[in-house]
Amino acid sequence: MTTSRLSRARVRAPELVGRGWLNTGGRQLRLGDFRGKIALLDFWTFCCINCLHVLDELRPLEREFADVLVTVGVHSPKFAHEADPDALAAAVERYEVHHPVLDDPELTTWQAYAVRAWPTLVLVDPEGYVVHVAAGEGHLDALRQVITELVAVHDAKGTLHRGDGPYVPPPPAATELRFPAKVAVTASGTLLVSDSAHHRLVELAEDGETVLRRIGSGERGRADGPAEFASFSEPAGIAVLPPDIAARVGYHVVVADTVNHLLRGVHLGTGEVATLAGTGEQWRDGATDGPATEVELTSPWDVAWWQPAGGVVVAMAGNHTLGLFDPLRGTVSRFAGTTVEGLHDGPAEDAFFAQTSGLAAAGDRLWLVDSETSALRWIEPDRTVHTAVGEGLFDFGHRDGPAAKALLQHPLGVTALPDGSVAVADTYNGAIRRYDPVSDEVSTLATGIAEPSDAVLVDGELVVVASAAHRLERPVAPGVGAELIAGAAHQVRRPPSEVAPGELDLAVIFTPPTGTKLDDRYGPSTRLEVTSSPPELLVEGSGVGTELTRRLVIAEGFTDGVLHVVAQAASCTDDPTVEHPVCRLTRQDWGVPVRVKPGGPRRLPLLMGGMDEVDQ
Repeated sequence: MTTSRLSRARVRAPELVGRGWLNTGGRQLRLGDFRGKIALLDFWTFCCINCLHVLDELRPLEREFADVLVTVGVHSPKFAHEADPDALAAAVERYEVHHPVLDDPELTTWQAYAVRAWPTLVLVDPEGYVVHVAAGEGHLDALRQVITELVAVHDAKGTLHRGDGPYVPPPPAATELRFPAKVAVTASGTLLVSDSAHHRLVELAEDGETVLRRIGSGERGRADGPAEFASFSEPAGIAVLPPDIAARVGYHVVVADTVNHLLRGVHLGTGEVATLAGTGEQWRDGATDGPATEVELTSPWDVAWWQPAGGVVVAMAGNHTLGLFDPLRGTVSRFAGTTVEGLHDGPAEDAFFAQTSGLAAAGDRLWLVDSETSALRWIEPDRTVHTAVGEGLFDFGHRDGPAAKALLQHPLGVTALPDGSVAVADTYNGAIRRYDPVSDEVSTLATGIAEPSDAVLVDGELVVVASAAHRLERPVAPGVGAELIAGAAHQVRRPPSEVAPGELDLAVIFTPPTGTKLDDRYGPSTRLEVTSSPPELLVEGSGVGTELTRRLVIAEGFTDGVLHVVAQAASCTDDPTVEHPVCRLTRQDWGVPVRVKPGGPRRLPLLMGGMDEVDQ
């Protein structure tokens, strides 16, 4: 991007409007308060794994440009629970958000900026004009280049003001556990908890309260070694290996070290921690099979030993797939999924998942919960995928009864019960639900739990991770039966984009960062996949292609639907003297609600990175 392009994109930034602000010491901010600074607006929602990735991507940028850049998180919720101000405050603490956050529960600012996807990043220059928009992950280099140019331009103009921003850290909170994520029962009967916000593991006695020891220094990091020295970054799932396997490999549990994109092994006798799988870099595009420490992982959220698979199944929440770690061979392979986010059953290699966050092995079934489709699913030994509860990316609620009509809200955990049923940590409903495969019905076991994220059985009693309450609880009294709740159904509240019936030009806008280009010497550098819900909405234009533009034909007779768009672009270094250019993959999924209206627009632009020339 050149100076001339920056000066040409003179789009005035709309005002920032919402319910209130966090991380400002109680101060209510306006866009004018950032005049003289470069403002980076991060439209996010705390359920979204891609949004959490972007929070981590932005940390080095915030440090590098601390005196000129102000990052503002604009929290525009997807699920009903995310609109709760207390839940948002907890998420801001949980994920260590160190910048001001605007609470936008009605999506007012989202609409003003014409945002269509989580996450979306908008750069506003020191004079209050939008100069760059990017959707999805992987934009760090492009943002750095644009910010560097903005600093030079506005330093020369005298319109750049250096100094501290408006961020005010909240007072620290002290509890033994802080946002625990998962729990497992060890061979000796103790409880091993992933103490996520403290970046460590904590071993508790069977009472779930008495601390026996801590594994990890408590500082965010990725160091191997003794318990007091080793470090994690927001660890989550814990899988206890069968004794014979543990004896052969020299460690007892496998830990999903989520933000480090690693699997770690822990020897429970010594507390020693070792890296088992992953490189520490997030998978973007490339090998998914190979030696475990040479294959990149992406936000492993849960792990479970499943005998029919012969290894540890890994919920790769970051790219909507399942992996398989073989501790004996020291390998990782793709087990299920295509990386397309959605709800589609069938053979594992063709199935769609949506941020799988909980796993539970029960004999010949591997149970899983997909948080973004609020779905309970299972896999058979022949690797076929089935759905018990769940309707899709936009439907959720708290409703019991026949599984085909039952609804969950962003579940994060699932636990196999002795009678063949499963308990679901229905996180955003604050409930423990039960699914009975025999009756094919869903019921509620307990409510009023602060974001339950996992559960285990201890002497026949459910011990639940109440993550937002920072403790383990026993909310289901022994012998208490399930109740039925006829709750309401909800849908994601995103304003639809109006489109005309008939021909519609879809354009994914992507400008490669300065010094790079779309390089086709090794094959197509871009990919575009388009589908719709319902499928009949699209008469023409569905399928996969290599161009970022597509002529669609919208069917007559429909009023509402959803266009599912998956785009990716590899931008490579633009240096003809380099034989093998370095390429970075940018990828984004959109679920665009559309309203078909005669006379509506016949062009639908989706910004993946850059500015739409039509709007400049």
